[in-house]
Amino acid sequence: MLWRMAHTVVEEVLEPLRAAGQVAYLGEPVAVTEHLLQAATIAEAERSSPALVVAALLHDLGWLLGTGPGGHENRGAAFLSEFFDKSVTEPIRLHVQAKRYLCTIDPEYYQALTPASQRTLRTQGGLLDPTATAAFEAEHYALDAVRLRRFDDQAKQPGAPTRELDYFVPLVEGMIGV
Repeated sequence: MLWRMAHTVVEEVLEPLRAAGQVAYLGEPVAVTEHLLQAATIAEAERSSPALVVAALLHDLGWLLGTGPGGHENRGAAFLSEFFDKSVTEPIRLHVQAKRYLCTIDPEYYQALTPASQRTLRTQGGLLDPTATAAFEAEHYALDAVRLRRFDDQAKQPGAPTRELDYFVPLVEGMIGV
């Protein structure tokens, strides 16, 4: 019975990736699902915690959930918070802020961003002021959000080898309600 419930939740969570994930990813040379699979594959290769691998797999789910207040990171984290604990949802919620943070503390980081990511930085609020920088650093999941952000940045390579989506199903199931 519990397996059936977990399986149903996983299908609800992964359905947007299966149904709409082949759409272009905001001017990047990969589709959304390809980007997410690359991020999760990189996170796994770097021996990240299961929660961070799942966060990498789902961090841009908010783009596929439609429009709404608060940006894709908040839409995705809010949707996922019904099923996962903060070890998954908080890095997702904070990954845009992590980009802003890294650009603030390291000008070379900004130069390494793709042109599309540089454009979205402006719409996401640009650099952080000192108060916002300190607030980000004080977040409990700030380090995981920075790691997730770096996986995000690396996961924009057309045709890069990845795990299949179904490979991650047991991991996603294992993180439900944890």
